[in-house]
Order: sequence, then structure tokens, then C-alpha cells
Amino acid sequence: MIQKTSLSYRDAGVDIDAGDALVERIGPLAKKTLREGVLGGIGGFGALFEVPKHYREPVLVSGTDGVGTKLKLAFLLDRHDSVGQDLVAMSVNDILVQGAEPLFFLDYFACGKLDVAIAASVVGGIARGCEMAGCALIGGETAEMPGMYPDGEYDLAGFAVGVAEKSRLIDGSAIMPGDSILGLASSGAHSNGYSLLRKIIERARPDMNARFEDDRTLADVAMAPTRIYVKSILSLMEKTVIKGMAHITGGGLLENVPRVLPQNTVAALEKSAWPRPPLFGWLQREGQVAEEEMHRVFNCGIGMVVIVAREDADAALAALRQSGETAWRIGQIVARQGKEAQTRIA
Repeated sequence: MIQKTSLSYRDAGVDIDAGDALVERIGPLAKKTLREGVLGGIGGFGALFEVPKHYREPVLVSGTDGVGTKLKLAFLLDRHDSVGQDLVAMSVNDILVQGAEPLFFLDYFACGKLDVAIAASVVGGIARGCEMAGCALIGGETAEMPGMYPDGEYDLAGFAVGVAEKSRLIDGSAIMPGDSILGLASSGAHSNGYSLLRKIIERARPDMNARFEDDRTLADVAMAPTRIYVKSILSLMEKTVIKGMAHITGGGLLENVPRVLPQNTVAALEKSAWPRPPLFGWLQREGQVAEEEMHRVFNCGIGMVVIVAREDADAALAALRQSGETAWRIGQIVARQGKEAQTRIA
């Protein structure tokens, strides 16, 4: 008779001690993001947060997203310190569009085998993103699932909850012809279009470590974390009436701007109104990508669109620039003719 040996969870590929070590490293990072409203700390079965009392009619606004195939580039380049900021940005920028102040964030990190150093680097980026957005990293989940992911790879998801005064929700309904469209500069490709971006890199086979732009390498530029617009936009909301906003994510300018427009309007954009960063010129050239496809896949240098009344545009631009944003007047709202597309770029 063959005697069977005793098996442990570690034998099955799950290292509980590594998970405990990661929790210990996450604690101080999360503590830096604490803000008013947090009840308790990391480690409970549920995260607790009290809605700020100064809101008279608070409306909770939530969003969830991931980083997408930008992670495949992170694995290839062994760069894990910035994708956490990407994760936070994709959710907090989305809820910001409706006028919400981000309150707290939760993350989900899944892998086949937990590498504590890599996971801590990722969570460090998440914590930095939360600090930039002024929201608390209030909880999350680390899942080690042997056989589910290739060695050295992981997946991320994030969940943000914010709050807005019901009377100050921004839904685009007040937008009308004549309004001005402002564009806030992106920091790069953000977290969208990376399946095409990676395909172009695969075809071009560039030296990723060669100088590319402003003493940065192509790897630096391609992995630049998504810009978080929260503090500058919240500040602008206190000074100017914002009629609508669009976070330029998957679908680019062509598909995201119409999401906030009334059906009888069109966003007429002038591509000469802002400089296209070198990364997008390189991608278009090396991939022979059509101009319309560029605007449908990538942000092409505009990460957030803000729509204000024409008479407020100059003051809004000044306020954004004072908050550290690079911004331009990139177009105007016009009346829609028939069933034409709601974004026009000329």
C-alpha cells in the first residue's frame, strides 16, 4: 500500500505567509491616503466610510475599471510601479466627469503566484494615485490562484466611490451651440489602445531604452501613468459652471465626447488647436494608422474634455493652468444636422 504524504496549501501553490507579508507592506501605504470619513482600517471583512456631513443631498457615484493590456507591456518591461496610478485614474476620472468628489478606492490584485515585491510596487502606485485624487485606499483583495495566470503575470481591477451634491450633478443637459470645448493634456496613451500600441511595437521592434522624448526613453513614454485630473477639476467647479465633461478613454475623442452631448449638438474640434505628442506621431507612422482610427483608439494628447459657456472659457482656462494643467480651447459646440456623427475633427 502506497502511503500518501500530507499536503499543504503551499504545496497547492498558495503561500499564505507571502499574503500576510504583503498586507504588512500595504498598511503604511494605505495609511498615507486616509481622509475624513474613513471608519476603521485595512483588514476587516468590509470597508467602512461615512458620507461627509456637509453634503445636504449626497448622491453616491461609483466606477470600476482595469488597466487592460497595458499590463502586458508592464510585464515585458518589468515595470510595475506606475500601473497602480493607471488603475486609480481610470475610475476616479470617470466619476469626476459627473461632478463627484472621489471618497474611497478598493483594488483587486489577482495572480498565479504572489511575488510580494511586485505586488507591493503595484499597490504603492495605487496609493500614490489615491493621494493625487484625494481619496482613501480603504480596502482590497489579493487573490493567489495557481494555474489561472502565467508565471510573472497578474491582473488588476479598481473600484472608486465618490459623492456629489444632487443639485450640482453634471450631466451635459445644459450644453448648447456656442459653448466652448476645452481640452486638458494627457500624459501619454493613458490606459487605452495598448493592444494596437503593442502590435505596432512588435512590428517596429524599436530600442525601448533609446532616448525618445525629453530625455525619456520610449519605454518611459509608453508606460507614463494616466493623469489624474481630480483636484484641478474640483477646484474649477468652485469657480466656473461646467456644463459637461468627457474622460477620453477607449473610443478616443470620437466616441467619448458624444456620451455627454445632447442629441441635437455636435462637438466641432480643431486638431490644430493642440500639439500632438511625439508618441502618437510615432505610432501613426510606424503602424500606418489612418487619422480617423487614431482619434477612435487613442486620446491623441487630450485626456479630459471640459465644456463651458463661451463667456467662461478664458477664465476656466486660466484656472486650469493655475492648477497645473496644460489646457487649450480645442473647439465649440454646434447644432447637429440630421444624423451626423456627434464629434467632428477637422
